[in-house]
Amino acid sequence: MATVEMVMPKMGESIMEATVLTWLKKEGDTIEEDESVLEVATDKVDTEVPALEAGILKQILVQEGDIVGVGKPIAIIETEGGSAAADNGAATQPEKQESSSSETASGESNIASDSGNNGHEIAARSESGKFFSPLVRNIAKEENIEMAELESISGTGKEGRVTKKDILSYIDNRGEAPAQAPSQPAQSAPKSAPSAQSAPQGVPVSISGDDEIIEMDRMRKMIAGRMLDSKRISPHVTSFVEADMTSVVQWRNKHKNTFKEQENGNLTFTPIFIEAVAKAIKDYPMINVQVDGDRIIKKKHINIGMAVALPSGNLIVPVIKDADQLNIRGLANKVNDLARRARDGKLKAEELEGGTFTISNVGSFGNVMGTPIIMQPQVGILALGAIVKKPAVLETPQGDVIAIRHKMFLSHSYDHRVVDGSLGGMVVRRVADYLEKWDVKKDL
Repeated sequence: MATVEMVMPKMGESIMEATVLTWLKKEGDTIEEDESVLEVATDKVDTEVPALEAGILKQILVQEGDIVGVGKPIAIIETEGGSAAADNGAATQPEKQESSSSETASGESNIASDSGNNGHEIAARSESGKFFSPLVRNIAKEENIEMAELESISGTGKEGRVTKKDILSYIDNRGEAPAQAPSQPAQSAPKSAPSAQSAPQGVPVSISGDDEIIEMDRMRKMIAGRMLDSKRISPHVTSFVEADMTSVVQWRNKHKNTFKEQENGNLTFTPIFIEAVAKAIKDYPMINVQVDGDRIIKKKHINIGMAVALPSGNLIVPVIKDADQLNIRGLANKVNDLARRARDGKLKAEELEGGTFTISNVGSFGNVMGTPIIMQPQVGILALGAIVKKPAVLETPQGDVIAIRHKMFLSHSYDHRVVDGSLGGMVVRRVADYLEKWDVKKDL
């Protein structure tokens, strides 16, 4: 028998730590390769961590509620076979475990060491059954937050759990409400969840007794911070094109019922847009770039993000990797799967990373056009407006005629540091060309 360490995996480019939510297996359980062993929460999403080795879960090194850095050991798995060298390596695990466990708990112990005499204890579960992790309880203790106040915090974790980010966000905003205790210093707010307070201050807001004050949730603060950063980083320019979508509408009407029967899902316009965008990017690869200081990084893969509206009103952008390698049926299934899991809060962290270009279907809200903000570090984003019937002049062998056509505006915002108007304009024009020349005889 040999033992191997199971470590906290890397779950995204900017994610450096995760909170252990629930162990799905207990010590002594047999686990299969790729079987989910625990659930963790990051700044962006809750997800399950699979085992990379089959065997027996010999020892759990971190507990529910612990915050663990990427690459840190979280469990010991006993596997079949193995060499003497592997066994010798396993013999050193307890010492390594002890060290890593102390590192894992350091975030909590640092807080606890300063708050041990603050006078009140927070139970792991409230009378209503709401669970609070050790880290959240320690922060509450340090800030003199009683159980009743802690229960009032809106949690963004799984099953409504209050996360580290939730309580720090709550503390950061406490000072804005007159009846609350003084707020925690702003520098304690996590960098991954920028506060809207960092925005440039505008005209002071007057508040009357008839007004309702609504605190931003964690995701809204993150969106606000990232949008401000994007406008600060990238000089935005937007080019507009109107496309004749009649062929696309006819093709979709022809195939949507068949797709529904075969795939048990809706055939929306989004996969059609993505296919056209992927083709245009292949024609103009310099729109598929990112800026690193004075360097332009030309991306090999075409990974297209699609904005999805959540029930909360916020937006999230899952990414379709290598979108140019999928046919229209594959794109439709991928779009439906990502959109459904985004609304259910079941996306994996890696499904939100690695985008090289983004689309936003503002037409789904009845908008005819929009001027979208670039998703950093990308350099382009395309908004697709509502498809509406309009009279249009058509050229025929018998002369010009007026006909009813399905029309749509496309709005392409791009980073003028590296994308000039000619390239930005040609890209959106090429997308429109692919949509206008859509083959109505194309197979599903």
